[in-house]
Amino acid sequence: MALQTVSSIGVLSLAKMMAVLYAFIGLFFGAIMSLVALLGVAGSAAAGGDSGGGLMGMLFGVGAIIIFPIFYGCLGFVGGLIMAPLYNLVARIVGGIELELS
Repeated sequence: MALQTVSSIGVLSLAKMMAVLYAFIGLFFGAIMSLVALLGVAGSAAAGGDSGGGLMGMLFGVGAIIIFPIFYGCLGFVGGLIMAPLYNLVARIVGGIELELS
């Protein structure tokens, strides 16, 4: 099996891939934050807390599932736009990543 070298990466291709991957990571963290917020609301209600804090906790929990994937996806896209040209520059100097393909 021959080794192939990745000498260049498409900038928009990497940016799109990273945006989608980071959006999934944001969805995961948003789900965790939502669960934490809902547990906080349940704990507040059990302790006899005011209902205004509970409503804010629920809105924050639901909002985290929407906001986190968008925020992480945007950060991933920008990160891909920055990292692809840097990889291409470094790959010219040191030779790139070797992959064994079958």
